[in-house]
Amino acid sequence: MIWTVQTEVGPLTLREQIEPDDEPGLLALFGECDDWFEATTGGPSGPGDVQSLFYAVPEGVSLDDKYLFTLRDGERIVGMVDVVARYPDPRSCVIGTFLIAPSHRRSGVARAVAQVLLSEAREVGFKQVTTTVIDSWPPSAAFAEAMGFEIGDIIARGGNRRAGEHEATLRRATLNLEGPGDPA
Repeated sequence: MIWTVQTEVGPLTLREQIEPDDEPGLLALFGECDDWFEATTGGPSGPGDVQSLFYAVPEGVSLDDKYLFTLRDGERIVGMVDVVARYPDPRSCVIGTFLIAPSHRRSGVARAVAQVLLSEAREVGFKQVTTTVIDSWPPSAAFAEAMGFEIGDIIARGGNRRAGEHEATLRRATLNLEGPGDPA
């Protein structure tokens, strides 16, 4: 699917599928977002980070349940969102990476994209969305809370893989798509 997302910086295009030709644009986005990578992993991004987007799923999850979205301002990729559907149960989904280029931060872009994706999640019948917020990147918790997520206790360092020495601690953030806390 393709959505036009209305934002303060103008209309942006959100695409559900990443194409092989998108790799240079994703590498550029990851390079622009090295502040996030430094805060979360202790080091800059690299080509392996883009490649792992296509294959990183929790154990036992099918790659058919992996969705990668790109956000474009014209031809330039200015954001990306990584989602695993039907995990940890059939009526839930997990947001992995949610990156917005520094040029498009603090202008309502992330909120507009999240609202489109949360609306789609409701429409297909998901009841819960989870993600992680990172202690060393305070905007992640602030954004999640503004979207109605409830922030939990520390869960791990490094997520579902062995953490690097400088990686930040993570907290689970949960949004119930029915009832209180629903930002719709």
